[in-house]
Amino acid sequence: MLIYGAKVISVAGSYQQTFELSAEAISRWGWYNRNAGINAHLVEGKKTVSLEFIEQLNWDVPDWVAVSVGDGCTIGGVYKGFYDLLMLGLIDRVPKILGVQAAGCCPFVTAHRENKPLVPTEENTLADSIAVGVPRNPVKALEAVKNTQGEWITVSDDKILETMKLLGTTEGIFGEPAGVVGLAGVVEAINKGLIKAHERVGVIITGNGLKDINNGLKAVGEPLRVEPEISQLEQILTN
Repeated sequence: MLIYGAKVISVAGSYQQTFELSAEAISRWGWYNRNAGINAHLVEGKKTVSLEFIEQLNWDVPDWVAVSVGDGCTIGGVYKGFYDLLMLGLIDRVPKILGVQAAGCCPFVTAHRENKPLVPTEENTLADSIAVGVPRNPVKALEAVKNTQGEWITVSDDKILETMKLLGTTEGIFGEPAGVVGLAGVVEAINKGLIKAHERVGVIITGNGLKDINNGLKAVGEPLRVEPEISQLEQILTN
């Protein structure tokens, strides 16, 4: 964004504090509020992932679609995209939606399991893009899972790092921690028997790994280092 000439301001605080500061600034200076949890137009942009998703599958609807969840904006948009396609008669059903959160910040999962309204929670996960203790789109997110007979699930930070490596080595896709949470949730859901062996599953990878190189290194470790001597290289390669 800086390269393109934008004025970028980094806030020394939590997601919640940053959100509140932006809301105050918007009110004071009359800025356009493009936060997807507040601006209803933004869901129309979020939903396009479903349109592209189903088009690339030649309109063949999978049984499940897994989405990582922070604010609830993306999962709400994913559902709306499929719902609109259903209403237009372009698909015959909406897939079940698996909402996946990091175990260290999972207000949606807690609300679902306890059948209670969302309450503020700690933001304690390395998947910072979904570390949202006070989600701004709770109703749409909860309805997306409920209306599709889907499910909510959590994954640990260790599982997130494992999945970063798994996705890269098997599919050649480098996802950031929050981006691979959906896939980590699929693995967990299969292990728990929520997703059956015969069911077809789609996963939306929501963020590129280049956004978080430090955690990428945590996932795979440091590179091997040698002096510019063939004997050292041979030793490493044969061990």
